[in-house]
Parts: sequence; C-alpha cells; structure tokens
Amino acid sequence: MPLNLPTFKREVQNEYFNILSYWEKHSIDNEKGGFYGRITEGNKVIANAQKGLVLNTRILWSFSHAYLHFKKPNHLLLAKRAFEYIKTYFIDKQNGGVFWMLNADGSPQEAKKQMYGHSFAIYSLSEYYRATKQKEALDLAVDLWKIVEKYSFDKNKKGYIEAFSADWSQTDDYILSKGDRRKSMNAHLHLLEAFTNLFRVWKNKELEKQLKSMIEVFLNHIIADNRMRLFFDENWNVKSTEISYGHDIEASWLLWEAAEVLNDKTLLPKVKEVCINMAKAACDGLVADGSMNYEFNPENNHLNTNKDWWVQAEAMVGFYNAYQLTGKSHFLEKSIKTWEFIKKYIIDHTEGEWFWGLKEDFSVYNKDKINAWKGPYHNSRACIEIFNRI
Repeated sequence: MPLNLPTFKREVQNEYFNILSYWEKHSIDNEKGGFYGRITEGNKVIANAQKGLVLNTRILWSFSHAYLHFKKPNHLLLAKRAFEYIKTYFIDKQNGGVFWMLNADGSPQEAKKQMYGHSFAIYSLSEYYRATKQKEALDLAVDLWKIVEKYSFDKNKKGYIEAFSADWSQTDDYILSKGDRRKSMNAHLHLLEAFTNLFRVWKNKELEKQLKSMIEVFLNHIIADNRMRLFFDENWNVKSTEISYGHDIEASWLLWEAAEVLNDKTLLPKVKEVCINMAKAACDGLVADGSMNYEFNPENNHLNTNKDWWVQAEAMVGFYNAYQLTGKSHFLEKSIKTWEFIKKYIIDHTEGEWFWGLKEDFSVYNKDKINAWKGPYHNSRACIEIFNRI
C-alpha cells in the first residue's frame, strides 16, 4: 500500500535529523579544525584526506538551512564552525575568490578558481546569512558574486566560463571538463541555485538582471527537447551527447524555484511548462523499483545503471515538484516510490548516512560516507524539501 502524505512527511523528517546527527557525530575534525575530508567504510576517518570546497560549503548550507527552519542550537554550532573554517582557509585573500582544495592542515592544495565551487560558496554563505543575519557572511557572498561576474561572465555570448587559474588568468584545465568545453550545464545549474539564494536576501538590480539572464541561458542554450546538454564551447556549440537523468530532474525543480524567486511574470509560465516537460522526460531514467539510472548516451546506446544517492534524492524532490505544478498523481507516486527505494537500499541503517550508490545488482560500489563530493546537501535537502512541501 503506498504511503499517505502524513507518513511520507514524518519519515523524511526523521531521516533528515538522522542525516544531520551523523555529521554531528562523525565529521568534526577536532585535531586539524573544520571537518574531515574523507570517511570511508566502517566510518573510518582518513585523517590526512584533502578538504574540498564543495564538501565544506555543502556542510555550511546544510546546517544553516537546518537552523533556519528548526532553530536548534547544535545546528547553529556546526554552521558557525563551517563558516569560520571557510572564511579562514578557503578564501583566497591574495587573488580573491575561493580555493578548490585544501590539504588536511588547511593549506591550499589546488588554488584554481572553479565556478562550480564558487557557486556553492555563494549559495552557502547567503544561507548562513538567512539563518543568522550575520552581515559578514552576506558581504563575503556578494564579494564572491562580484568576482565571478568580473572574470567568468561572458558578456558577448552570456553564461559563465568554467574555470580559471589561481590568479584568474585563463586555463583550459578544469575539474569537470577540459579543452574547448568552456561552459558546462553543471556549473550553470549551481550558479543558478547560488544566484537565486543570494537574491532572496540581497535585492540588487544587477544580480536580478543576471539571474534572469541565467534562466534565459537555460531556456535558450542548455535545454533542448526537454533535456539538458552537458558541455559546450564558448559559443554554445554542444560538445557532449550524454543524457544525465539526475541533473534533468534536479534542474526541473531548481529552475522553477529560480523563476519563483525572480518573480518575472513573463518568464513564469514559460519556465513552468519547461520544468513539467523536463520532469516527464526524466521518467525515461526510472526503473520499475522506483530508482533512477544515472546516465544514457544515445550516441553509443550505453546506459549507466548506477543508482547514485544524489540522483535518487533529486528524483524524490523533482517528481514532487512536478506533482505540485500539475496536480497529476502519477508524479506523486513516483516521488514516493523513489523514497521507498531510498529507504530500502540507499540509507545505511547500520552505520548511518547514505551509501554513495548501487550497481545494477544492488552491490555498493563506493564505500565513502564523506569525501570531497559527498556532503549532507543532496539527501538532507531532499528530506527537508519534501517535509516543507507537504
């Protein structure tokens, strides 16, 4: 028998606090400061692991968001810890911007300026400001937005160049791509998310213009036939053929959220239609058990059947958002069925947190609970989104 909404709401709230409790218990690095860079199978700490920008900013966002909603002092403590660590170690005080990767002791390991990382810094600092009203956090978020606009924004073709060297000089060596793949869907998706969150708390006219421009970039360049293309050159020529089911369903609700926050009456109906159609197209990635496959390449007909934790989390929210936009019950059923899969296979009921992902035979293919890419953001956000929406 399918879940009813009160049960769905109660279960995701319980899991939300389970996730945060895991990070409170296991992630704090009392020796070197901040948070551990990696924890693997058996909750084994890799003490000398590098500390990534994405991980630390996602921790900041997650605990700031928790404090914003529930006002628990323990969540504020971890948000403050993350904020202080980012402010002290990740901010490049010489060149501006934020470092991509630190050594375990907090010294810079990879100083290149990656827009994907800057997006999460802006996103999390603006969330910390939402939660605490600490002006220093807003000032840092605004400074980072301004430096992204100064160096990365393409004034001629719109959108943002993927990455730069440590001193903001040109490079063709990125994290997510290389060579002429100068623009990526992924960086733009999270810059969109960051601009949206900053605009919630800072109603700046230039930011408003750039948020609108970013939405139009998605409508005019990134989305085609209800799916997102992944990589482009500077002129928006497509440089990839893969379909990323997880990113498509994630974008279907993040794009709508951006349009709602911007509140441009001419864009809203257009974005709504696109988001609904993207959610419909993402159904191609669903499996009968409720899970969502990772990726498909129509060029060689290769289907990546891995079930990554973040893809399942985003499917749960994306399909619920489509249900809200359309009133169609089949979208709600898909959201609930994904949650049932998560409960049964993705949550580690023994050691806590979520497994990175499963292969088609349901074996876990990555034992890390924490690493440079795996923070508490996708799963905690999915749970609080469902809770709030219900």
